Amino acid sequence: MKVLIIGTGYVGMNTGVVLAYLGNHVTCLDVNEEKIALLRQGKSPVYEPHLEETLQLVSDNITFTSSYAEADIPNTDVIFITVGTPSLPDGNADLRYVRQAAEAIAENLDDKFTVIVNKSTVPIGSGNWVEAIMHEHFESNHNNGEKADFNVVSSPEFLAQGSAMHDSFYPDRIVVGSQCERSVKRLQELFGPIMRQDFTPPPGLPRPAGLTEVPLLACDLTSAEMIKYAANAFLALKISYVNEIGRLANKVGADIQAVSKGIGLDKRIGHRFLNAGLGWGGSCFGKDTAALVATARDYRLEMPIIESAREVNYSQRVMAVDLLQDQLKILKGKHIALLGFSFKPNTDDLRDAPAIDISRLLIQRGALVRAHDPVALGNARRQYGDMGVIFCDQVGEALKDVQGIMLVTEWPEYRQLDWESIPRVPIVDGRNFLDRERLEGLGFPVIGIGR
Repeated sequence: MKVLIIGTGYVGMNTGVVLAYLGNHVTCLDVNEEKIALLRQGKSPVYEPHLEETLQLVSDNITFTSSYAEADIPNTDVIFITVGTPSLPDGNADLRYVRQAAEAIAENLDDKFTVIVNKSTVPIGSGNWVEAIMHEHFESNHNNGEKADFNVVSSPEFLAQGSAMHDSFYPDRIVVGSQCERSVKRLQELFGPIMRQDFTPPPGLPRPAGLTEVPLLACDLTSAEMIKYAANAFLALKISYVNEIGRLANKVGADIQAVSKGIGLDKRIGHRFLNAGLGWGGSCFGKDTAALVATARDYRLEMPIIESAREVNYSQRVMAVDLLQDQLKILKGKHIALLGFSFKPNTDDLRDAPAIDISRLLIQRGALVRAHDPVALGNARRQYGDMGVIFCDQVGEALKDVQGIMLVTEWPEYRQLDWESIPRVPIVDGRNFLDRERLEGLGFPVIGIGR
């Protein structure tokens, strides 16, 4: 099929590269010409394991443009909207980029049936809003009485950064929100190789053992939009729940890792998302829980469980700084090293990263902060170069004359550091990730979360 992807962020790039790998003719469009120039060189504007390598494999099936006129929309079968929807101050999603994409698509449509897929995370009801905008914009730009033949579908993404390519090829499910039979059939055809799992896996991304098919759930548009928010909110709840239990574990002398393992062995609960630590970050959980609360308020409803989960999550960052201050007593003038700055390993994404709030809190309390990260320093310098953190290319530079250490992101290389050569200062292990027994044997005071 001929596919257009609008937006070349994490969702757009993974979606486009996977569909190109499956044999479709894909055009990726972004109004940011610097991104397009980079992509034309075979380089991805976002860091994601296996993305750039797979991009090299599909060069014959994928093209890049910043022009809607060049995108050949009249001859396109499926258009994916994957633009950003950042949070507004009131928690609602900023839909300006979705509107711009919808209007630009409408200006270029003709009478061929086209499926428009909203893959950006948008508030419940946005699909109807996008369709109304497109009809209105089409009619205002076509004065001959011609009617547009398109359908707006919701097909939310469920990608985890750091494993997004794997999640794209081998998802738990595909959701298609539309009651238009033509749209559902077209997306069943497009996603057919993934549903049947009959494609040859790309190098480095083997098919999980036993995976023979992926279910596709077809439902109404509004339900599909709500599935995305409800799923992310539930995962966010699990993280905040285990962090709240971790606080009690710390008081009574229990080990949250043993507690998490014990409850995770219950098949009704499961072990995933039960790791106590600094809480969630990234582009999804914070934004989506805020949007769900804001949407509920539009209908005069409160969401006290989700609101509490948010409160617990963001207070974990304060608690981590308090734990370090309890050890050092005074933070003023102390050199503190942050190990990791991205919100999770295997990504360079800093959106809602705990390291940002932690850095600000440490600086507010007078600490001198140095930070290292294996892949996110470029983004950190561009986005937060003026916040007062010294970003260090070498981890040894961050640890020089250090007086306190905080593990913020569980990059594997931090477990392999030459800890024997590092000053024996307090370590707050914000992810319960380091080899605590070894470090304590070397003389480090190690403070875990809920341990």
